[in-house]
Amino acid sequence: MPKAKKESAKAKNGESSGLEAKLWAAADALRNNMDAAEYKHVALGLIFLKYISDAFEAKHAELEAQRKQGADPEDPDEYKAASIFWVPKEARWSHLKANAPQPTIGTIVDDAMSAIERDNPSLKGVLPKDYARPGLDKQRLGQLINLVSDIGLGSPADRAKDILGRVYEYFLAQFASSEGKKGGQFYTPSRVVRVLVEMLAPYKGRVYDPCCGSGGMFVSSEKFIEAHSGKLGDISIYGQESNYTTWRLAKMNLAIRGIDAQIAHGDTFHNDKHPDLKADYVLANPPFNDSDWRGELLKDDKRWVYGVPPTGNANYAWVQHFIHHLAPTGIAGFVLANGSMSSNQSGEGEIRKAIIEADLVDCMVALPGQLFYSTQIPVCLWFIARNKKNGRFRDRRGEALFIDARKLGTMVDRVHRELTDEDVAKIAGTYHTWRGDLPAPELRQAGKDAGEYSDVPGFCKRATLEDIRKHGHVLTPGRYVGAEKVEDDGEPFEEKMKRLTATLREQQAKAAKLDAAIASNLKELGYGG
Repeated sequence: MPKAKKESAKAKNGESSGLEAKLWAAADALRNNMDAAEYKHVALGLIFLKYISDAFEAKHAELEAQRKQGADPEDPDEYKAASIFWVPKEARWSHLKANAPQPTIGTIVDDAMSAIERDNPSLKGVLPKDYARPGLDKQRLGQLINLVSDIGLGSPADRAKDILGRVYEYFLAQFASSEGKKGGQFYTPSRVVRVLVEMLAPYKGRVYDPCCGSGGMFVSSEKFIEAHSGKLGDISIYGQESNYTTWRLAKMNLAIRGIDAQIAHGDTFHNDKHPDLKADYVLANPPFNDSDWRGELLKDDKRWVYGVPPTGNANYAWVQHFIHHLAPTGIAGFVLANGSMSSNQSGEGEIRKAIIEADLVDCMVALPGQLFYSTQIPVCLWFIARNKKNGRFRDRRGEALFIDARKLGTMVDRVHRELTDEDVAKIAGTYHTWRGDLPAPELRQAGKDAGEYSDVPGFCKRATLEDIRKHGHVLTPGRYVGAEKVEDDGEPFEEKMKRLTATLREQQAKAAKLDAAIASNLKELGYGG
């Protein structure tokens, strides 16, 4: 998987390849006048159906070849034993493709989705089943089925599955962009996710996201493990999502990757579905500045150890929920609006002070603006460590790292910025060097160490608890990292001032000539005054 990702990393920093972009262009053309939010479920549902059908057909062919040894290709238990979804005959892709031109194709797809849910309890209530509705153009639906039929065509089964997974992820990103603000409810830009995952480095243990959207944090965690030669079974995944349609997207997104996860549907604050979970890693992008979280009903909640969060803003409710669910040596990394680093409204400053004084803040990262589809406001990353002397890294008690990454990233279009691979590596590498990580396995094999940390003016600063107190418990990295070092150009100050003054006089003289010419032209036109 990582190699395939690198190979396709030419366009848009690895976000797209020619195949994915072509498929998107074709699928988007078939959308016609349908709203992106509605079409998302039509297209992604079909990609998911094709994926599980392909995986099924590959196993079916394998069992067919083993018939003489007693294998039965039509025995559902053979597939369940291999963690492959059983696909009944009426739901197999070949059946859908054969019927794509029929006016009844919508009903045929709905029946296929229902049959898969019936025979695979873990998918119950997950798949979209409204393809027969009158508002969906059946001719275009048939064309979309033909388009999806060509994904991974002629590739080995495992490669085809990988392609489908990438296409699903790419389509999610494109739908988020099309939906704008609403897109942020189900999608976190993959480069922001990558920064979080690369910094936390979740090699093994329990990974938790209590506001998991479409599951991007989990997909990225699995990719990280694959890229660093780890075992996928070494992490167990727990999540929760309050929006039902987004929860369905997450279930499909993880199933298409073959990721076994416990993703619950429900409101995390009022109906925590993993109440006893203590996670080794918390990864999250909660809703920014949420004022509608009904906090007045939770005034005496046991999670508010550091202070009762204001009812008008859920930021510090999320922070304390993350801390509550951390294991004794757990680490959390999450996205919040920049205001969370300095706000003193409604007791937020006192809660932040209590968290800082408990020595839980490990690292703060200020990110550039325009990274999100849903908002132009700049955001930051928080990293919370339950125990800074946990034996995994060096003893960091009484310290925190501040990284100002606001100047990083490149504009990919007029309104969106993206972090490059180098940017991600620079941010994560700085954090790992500061906290004293063992180098990644590939560096260890090459006999290299993680290097020595040093402050870089304008970019990163190791600060003590006393430093943070002097800044009134404000966590904005710009306050700590100072100004970027300006290289001395070697020109003596006196000479530079003479040169600059001469240039200024020259420009002033030119400006005076232009003013005179403009005045003369105006006079000729009768506006001389």
